[in-house]
Amino acid sequence: MEYELINNEEAKQYEFHIEGQVPKIEYIKAKDKIYLTHTEIPKGLEGKGIGSALVKQALDDVREKDLTLVPLCPFVALFIKRHPEYKTLVLKGINIG
Repeated sequence: MEYELINNEEAKQYEFHIEGQVPKIEYIKAKDKIYLTHTEIPKGLEGKGIGSALVKQALDDVREKDLTLVPLCPFVALFIKRHPEYKTLVLKGINIG
């Protein structure tokens, strides 16, 4: 299923709106870098691939905006490890496994 990515700049998070709930990835932006700090999926939505879909769309947005990624969130780092096509976004010198 395809969800619409919302970049909520005021709340500093990428989010989906699903069944009245808000899965999100919190971030900090500094110049040309974006730090993805925390991914949160509401309990009722866990295990449905929503977290992976959210990370994928957020990383696609990072790529589109030509930002350098610093994946501080373990879930995001694991996603990148499993999808090496996104490693080019990561700040050089950061080892994500």
